[in-house]
Amino acid sequence: SFVAKGPSAFISTRQVWAGRVSDWLPACEALSVIGDANSAKAVIQALFIPVEVQSNTGETRFTGYFEPEYEARLYPQGPFTEPVLAKPSDLVVQGGKVYQRQRSGRLKPYPKRAEITRRPTGQVLAYMRPGDLFFLQIQGSGRLTVADGRTIRAVYAANNGHTFRSTANWLMRKRWISRGQASMTGIKAWMASAPERRVREAMNANPRYIFFATLPEGDPTLGPNGSLGVPLTPLGSVAVDPAFHALGTPLFVQTNAPGLGGTWSGLLVAQDTGGAIKGSVRGDIYFGTGAAAGARADTVNTSGRMWILLPRAVAQRLRGENTVAGLPSHLGDEASLP
Repeated sequence: SFVAKGPSAFISTRQVWAGRVSDWLPACEALSVIGDANSAKAVIQALFIPVEVQSNTGETRFTGYFEPEYEARLYPQGPFTEPVLAKPSDLVVQGGKVYQRQRSGRLKPYPKRAEITRRPTGQVLAYMRPGDLFFLQIQGSGRLTVADGRTIRAVYAANNGHTFRSTANWLMRKRWISRGQASMTGIKAWMASAPERRVREAMNANPRYIFFATLPEGDPTLGPNGSLGVPLTPLGSVAVDPAFHALGTPLFVQTNAPGLGGTWSGLLVAQDTGGAIKGSVRGDIYFGTGAAAGARADTVNTSGRMWILLPRAVAQRLRGENTVAGLPSHLGDEASLP
């Protein structure tokens, strides 16, 4: 993806400190021809300098996500009553904000989840169980199996512009779940036994609504495309906050979770973003497709450490006087990896 931009382009127009494509090409070319893990390690140690990412607030957090698989129908049938909506024609983005264009041409903030679900309009791509669609929207993409056995991919197309709000936190404030139940598994269990009106109230506590597009399943071994536009790799891709990170950069992460086998460290590539991913030392690790991947991802909600691996030319420029944009406040000094 770097090469397609041209050598003189910045790899990120928001994070110009990360350098230009030409700074990264030697490392990319070297890594593209390696044959084994030992060779990869040698190339990384020779061409990259690790810099620890710091949290200006002191808060660090790592979570996990996956590509879910759900049943769906092309027409409303039985419990499959909630429409999967395509990006509406009246949704416009101006100045980074999302608006609804009225027939008069006037713009107003796009409706919240509660209003959209109460009066859904526009193209319907499929129908799902309400709770399944809610979690699909949190995950951002998934595979839908329809009645004839075909599998299609539902991929993120747009959102309604409202800030993501944690349903788990809302349920804990209501004392309807405990902290130990504040996971996807725990929330699903609560939804299965709670009255329908309370379930709807809990879902509407998150005003953000996601619209989708559908694609053929394609290669079933590959994950969905992340925000970088390339397929995600299990335990190789991570979603980050683009306010701090340049997509496409390698990150070394150290954290601890049952789904990672306990204490874990590994090299990940920043290939995705998400509405709930906010902060410098904040990562959402991609685990793969299906229920087993989801069970592992659901165990990850913990603190940790993060290092960005910068080509030597970029790291040396940031240290010197003639910097591209100065050293960002969330980057520390050069550091050795644990």
